[in-house]
Amino acid sequence: MRSFLPAALILMLVGWGGMVYLWTQTQPYLVPRWAFYFTSVLAFSGTALPIVAYLNRRFPSTPPPSPAVIVRQAIWIGIYFPTLLWLRIPRVVNLPLALLLAAGLILIEFLIRLRERSLWKPESRP
Repeated sequence: MRSFLPAALILMLVGWGGMVYLWTQTQPYLVPRWAFYFTSVLAFSGTALPIVAYLNRRFPSTPPPSPAVIVRQAIWIGIYFPTLLWLRIPRVVNLPLALLLAAGLILIEFLIRLRERSLWKPESRP
């Protein structure tokens, strides 16, 4: 888990710092709005990275997740929350839609892990 802390700290500092700057120093025009979504993906991904690494260490799977899998799962979380924020603008987000979106992302990750599991070949021992 320690190997993910530098990346998580950098993502959190850039993401949350950028969001605070955008909240306090800019007007909600087009470029700052897209910068807000970009920094929110960084912020939520950086915040989720140590949590995802801990959960993958606490609940091991076969094959064990590589660092790329852990980062990918944190990025899924990082994409999920800004998507909910984006859907909030026209007021179309509600609990069933949020749960359906989460279920879709979980299903995509499950299918990717299922494919990885089918291609995994354990090392043979002599």
